[in-house]
Amino acid sequence: MIDGVEVGVGAVVEALLARVRAARAALAAAREAEDPYAVAVAQDELDDAVRFARRHGLDVEATEPDEG
Repeated sequence: MIDGVEVGVGAVVEALLARVRAARAALAAAREAEDPYAVAVAQDELDDAVRFARRHGLDVEATEPDEG
């Protein structure tokens, strides 16, 4: 731990989930804009965010529940 810095588990979990939500939103926006490069970048970010969250024990899906 860094002196004077204390982060609760809840804050870390929320930050990881927020990253996944933001990545999903960016991917949806890129798809809506029909921008292939932005879609690729956003998909990579989502994949990374989901992988990182899972590595830390969070149950997240790479796709939205209604995307299949």
